[in-house]
Amino acid sequence: MRYEGKAEVSLEDCMEQILSSHSKARWIRRRREIAEWEQREKLVKKPKKTIPFLYDEVDEELFPALLLLNDRGIVTQYSCAGVSMLDDPVDHSLYAYVTVLDTPESRAFIDYLQQNMRHRLLVTYEPERKRYDLSSFYIRHNRSFCFLLYRYAMCWKTSH
Repeated sequence: MRYEGKAEVSLEDCMEQILSSHSKARWIRRRREIAEWEQREKLVKKPKKTIPFLYDEVDEELFPALLLLNDRGIVTQYSCAGVSMLDDPVDHSLYAYVTVLDTPESRAFIDYLQQNMRHRLLVTYEPERKRYDLSSFYIRHNRSFCFLLYRYAMCWKTSH
């Protein structure tokens, strides 16, 4: 639709769309975990380690997966093995995520991840920015998310 020569943008185009499927019980568990995490004292067990990658610093734990993905043409924009409620990428891990640009290659990989990671993966899509966010569905599962992302990137690389 057009309005006075400008493209009309719907509210849906501006919002994230959740593409992964999770049961009501899992969403309730996730909300409870987030609420508990917000109230918990956040102690630093070990300092976060980052590595220079492309034009940014990335978490050391995500580096192997990001390297494989970018090598296969899946361009990653942002990544973190943990963020706080204040979006501080260095302190207080909440969940791990990777942002990838929308391409046929990335869509194929996301389909592959959804089939294999199932309930462990949360996939959202931002139509306006044409990008996906892949994150750990469960709170504080950062290391397992990084490991699984690497494992499935490796398997996908050999099968495609």
